[in-house]
Amino acid sequence: MGINSLNSTVFSTLIGAAADQQASNPILGFLPLVLIFAAMYFLLLRPQRKRQKETTNLQKSIAEGDEVVLNSGIYGFVSAVEDEWLWLDIADKVEIRVAKGSVARKISANAKPAE
Repeated sequence: MGINSLNSTVFSTLIGAAADQQASNPILGFLPLVLIFAAMYFLLLRPQRKRQKETTNLQKSIAEGDEVVLNSGIYGFVSAVEDEWLWLDIADKVEIRVAKGSVARKISANAKPAE
């Protein structure tokens, strides 16, 4: 009987201490949620916004004479720029009209092809 009363005393003491700790720090309950939101921001939202800004800057910087690569892998030289469209020369006497959003990247003039 002494062991059972000792166990119940220890158990009630531990439960009372846990209840006192939770009652004194309600903010600690929200801490995991805040940490999860911060991790989501730095791992998902921030890089996505950075890519969107880079894409917008690329589309604004395209000018006539630039060599570009489309998302489909087509290389061409920009012959004209309209509001939302580009005219690309992709071969002799072959010109296509594409959306500015389809440009993946610009090719720098000093880039050397891989051999």
